Amino acid sequence: MLNFITGPLFIFSLLVFVVGLLARAVLYVRGLDWRLERVAYTCHPERSIPGALVSIVKWLIPGGTAGWRSQPAASAAFFLLHLGAVLVPLFLLGHTVLLENFTGISLPALPNGLADVLSVASVAGILLLLARRLFSPVLRRLNSGGDWLVLLLTFLPFCTGLMARLDTSSYQTWIILHVLSGELFLILAPFTKLSHIVLYFMSRAQIGMDFAIKRGGSTRGGAYPW
Repeated sequence: MLNFITGPLFIFSLLVFVVGLLARAVLYVRGLDWRLERVAYTCHPERSIPGALVSIVKWLIPGGTAGWRSQPAASAAFFLLHLGAVLVPLFLLGHTVLLENFTGISLPALPNGLADVLSVASVAGILLLLARRLFSPVLRRLNSGGDWLVLLLTFLPFCTGLMARLDTSSYQTWIILHVLSGELFLILAPFTKLSHIVLYFMSRAQIGMDFAIKRGGSTRGGAYPW
């Protein structure tokens, strides 16, 4: 069982994840209006590229934008979750070994203690976001099954991974559940809101380009009439 899920099933889930997210990125670009976006962005690279980079980077910094500063609790939960969600899957020792075995890509490994702290921080972030969705009147009206699915898919790998560390008597059961939940995350990511793994960068770049070119940006001169 363990050999199968860390072998063929892992390769399959990784392929679905990578190819699926690449397809979402291509479809996003192809969906841009040729007049309102494509022409403007390509004709003004001196504005579009810096605008895209500023938009992406500022939203990656805690408190880097007015939007983050206006919602400090949500921002804290978001960054707690994503700090571990980015670092642990990529740099946990067991993950790096698995990745190197099947892809040849070698990444540095996090110390186990730091990985545990990041995992706990991510679980705390998930629980805070869950509480926010339950107790915010606005978010309660906007909640959908997809939102709960995303939180569940993110929670399960961290929860089962921590249990594998803590409950050594049932280690093999927890590690199987951990691998399966991680692979479920990979397979479903391109088809759910988890596709923001790549679409975040696409949408933030587009918004940054829009403000840099069509909405004036650094200068109103030469801005497109539309």
